[in-house]
Amino acid sequence: MSTPARQERALYRKEIMKKFIIVCTALILAVCGWLFLSQRTGWVVRLDTGKEVSTFTWVSGKQILVDSGNGPQPFEIRGVNMGVGIPGHFATDYAIDKETYLRWFGQIKAMGANCIRVYTLLRDDFYDAVWEYNKDNPDPLYIIHGLWVNDYTLYSHADAYDSDFLGEMIKDSRTLVDMIHGNKSFSLGEDLGNGVYNKDISPWVIGYILGVEWEDTTVAFTDHMKEELNSYEGKYMYTTEDASPFEAMLAQVGDRIIDYETKKYSSQRLIAFSNWPTTDPLEWDDMVEYYFRKFEQVDVEHIKTTDAFLSGQFASYHIYPYYPDYLGFMDELGITVLNKDAFVENGVFNSYRAYLSLLNAYHTMPVVIAEYGVPSSRGRAQSDRNTGRAQGGMSEAQQGEALVSCYEDIMAAGCAGSIVFTWQDEWFKRTWNTMAYTDLTKTCYWSDYQTNEQYFGILSFDPGEEKSVCYVDGDVSEWKPEDKVTDSGPASLYCKYDEKYVYFYIHKDNFKFGTDTLYIPIDTTPKSGSMTCGGLPAAFEKAADFVLIISGETDSKLLVQERYEALRAIYSHRVYLQDAYLNEPARDTDKFVPIRLMLQIPDDPTAELDNKGYDTAETFDTGTLTFGNGNPDSEDFNSLSDFIVRGDDIEIRLPWSLLNFLNPSEMVVHDDYYEHYGIEGLEIREMYAGVGGAGDTIPMGAIPLKGWGRHPTYHERLKQGYYDLQALWSGSR
Repeated sequence: MSTPARQERALYRKEIMKKFIIVCTALILAVCGWLFLSQRTGWVVRLDTGKEVSTFTWVSGKQILVDSGNGPQPFEIRGVNMGVGIPGHFATDYAIDKETYLRWFGQIKAMGANCIRVYTLLRDDFYDAVWEYNKDNPDPLYIIHGLWVNDYTLYSHADAYDSDFLGEMIKDSRTLVDMIHGNKSFSLGEDLGNGVYNKDISPWVIGYILGVEWEDTTVAFTDHMKEELNSYEGKYMYTTEDASPFEAMLAQVGDRIIDYETKKYSSQRLIAFSNWPTTDPLEWDDMVEYYFRKFEQVDVEHIKTTDAFLSGQFASYHIYPYYPDYLGFMDELGITVLNKDAFVENGVFNSYRAYLSLLNAYHTMPVVIAEYGVPSSRGRAQSDRNTGRAQGGMSEAQQGEALVSCYEDIMAAGCAGSIVFTWQDEWFKRTWNTMAYTDLTKTCYWSDYQTNEQYFGILSFDPGEEKSVCYVDGDVSEWKPEDKVTDSGPASLYCKYDEKYVYFYIHKDNFKFGTDTLYIPIDTTPKSGSMTCGGLPAAFEKAADFVLIISGETDSKLLVQERYEALRAIYSHRVYLQDAYLNEPARDTDKFVPIRLMLQIPDDPTAELDNKGYDTAETFDTGTLTFGNGNPDSEDFNSLSDFIVRGDDIEIRLPWSLLNFLNPSEMVVHDDYYEHYGIEGLEIREMYAGVGGAGDTIPMGAIPLKGWGRHPTYHERLKQGYYDLQALWSGSR
């Protein structure tokens, strides 16, 4: 072949190769573009357009139906909410592994529950565990999956149509759909799980609950600023003419997730939008709006579905017996929305059942109470004035009784199901009336018994790898000579501690409980304290910040020096109607006061106190000690027990925050409030305590303190509420 021919052939091959590379590059760019658009916009190309859309969940009137293999059958949702926190980790660490999930699933199923609800996109361990537990199980554990709106977005973008609000909800909804179908593999981003999602759990996902407890200000601002966006017309969801802009936004989110799952997976399931009493759809008296800030509504009756949506819609609410109890004030506020007498049992008005009945009667669709419960915490944040089911201050036995009565109220009101809050205690949680007193960046490393939000679980995390370091039960065999702090003749004091309590053991010869009185001064901060306590017939060797008084079963208590009173430092304007920092107590004042927690903050601290108490600051004495047996293995176990007396032996346990510890994992206490105009931390390496009686100058010994840092120990224990629900749901109660 001649040279020109060879050159021409080579040029031809190069041209062919060039075109091939261009075509391949174009195809790659097209695929990448399609992947990008499908992720960003939800655009889906269906190759199998003839595949029939399927569902195994339906709504029929006020009932939910599920096909578990025998056709559609009525299905009462008996669920348990599950968070993602364990001791030593915040929720966003996603530290729960597959083995733990599998163990928990077995326990939950044995309790009689039929489904679990989770709130957000989780790490792949959860989905792998669901698949493994259910794949060969004829009696599976179903899933209701939430779609979260993170707190930053909820509080910083008041307009729900903002791209960071609506746009993120739609994007996350597509991710959620892909995850449950086992078709995702990447990090889900900030505050979300990550991993390889290749297990299809969609056969066991009943439905979605979209959103969170909506901020009333977000709803009101959206409705005001986006008045023109008060309607939505989609293929699967649309709004009525009465809809608000916020409701139209929800309809759009619901329509988009249905559309995406239908097109990509030919599958549908139930849809609900989260709600709670703050934004319930009921019409209330103006007095409710005035006293309870009830000024906005979200009504899912304004969101309708088309025939193309096969599954159906239900209404989801988080409703607790103590908040906000509008009906508990029927008489005072003149509310006449129902016949109160119809809900009076044994002389007690059951305002919880009354409210549930009103709400269920309002809706044409099934109503599911997706959160209900009470915490078994020592601290309390709300009281239920009618049935006693409070937000804290309830023992584990009382928590179990309350869970049963709440469930019975829910079902008696005609609801289609309920989901108890929650499966496990969560150490990282905070609550409004204690959060100022603790280091919020370290809460997961210790168990704060004063913070009610940490104790909603029916599974407890107790300190210690297998058992706690001490049980306040009258058995003093666990106390060792090395625990001794002082020995003053007839009385000796011992101390030890763990991730939840400081424990004291006192031996007093010939102690007559109910007649004799013992004083235990405790010194934690070097910045203040007194060597006497006004009104007490005893003095102290060192300046004490607290005085523990053991007297009788009902009048034993812990007092705090006025200068070191946390309530005064934070809530003085509300409680004492004065500025604490313009009326500074002396560093060595001998005035000691009860330890109180805030329950209700008035809107106007200068308002006159009326006879209904609406404008008063409500507190409760959390320094009063409870007598009883604190050992979970004892028949007379009382989880709220603070102390017990057996002859000459006294055992006491005090929550760390009751002694003003900001973060005991690093042994940080409150610094002097009046140096810093608020709460700052002060690291200590020892505290002092002693014991004596009337007329004594009480010697005080050092208690060395060493924190455990980021490595708390804990073991699991099922609370009484677990067994009470198990008996209820099995029919053996």
